[in-house]
Amino acid sequence: MGPEAKFYQKLKRNFKSISLIRIENSSLHGTPDLLGYNNSGHFFTLELKVTRSNKIRFSPHQIAFHVKHPKNTYICIEHLGSGTVKLFRGSRIMELEACGFKLDACRLGLDACRLELEACGL
Repeated sequence: MGPEAKFYQKLKRNFKSISLIRIENSSLHGTPDLLGYNNSGHFFTLELKVTRSNKIRFSPHQIAFHVKHPKNTYICIEHLGSGTVKLFRGSRIMELEACGFKLDACRLGLDACRLELEACGL
């Protein structure tokens, strides 16, 4: 199991109040990894990334998706060296690409990320 798959399993274990659906899609490039549904009845997308450095790699299709769909889209990144998890709004993908993991996140840590996604759409 690769690092991103392990990260997904960690989120599934810790985000029990949120329905996470893995999107396996090779026909629509740039589609985020997960479709989420919270207890408030709101959908959101979640792009997962795992890194060992500051650099976060996005395809042009991923960038285009988040630019076109700036609301209720998120990017969740785990730094393998430190184990730090950060959550970013999809609308900040250009800044994230330029600044990398050092960019200030909207939420830091698994619990804070879960709380943000539970409140999405409120």
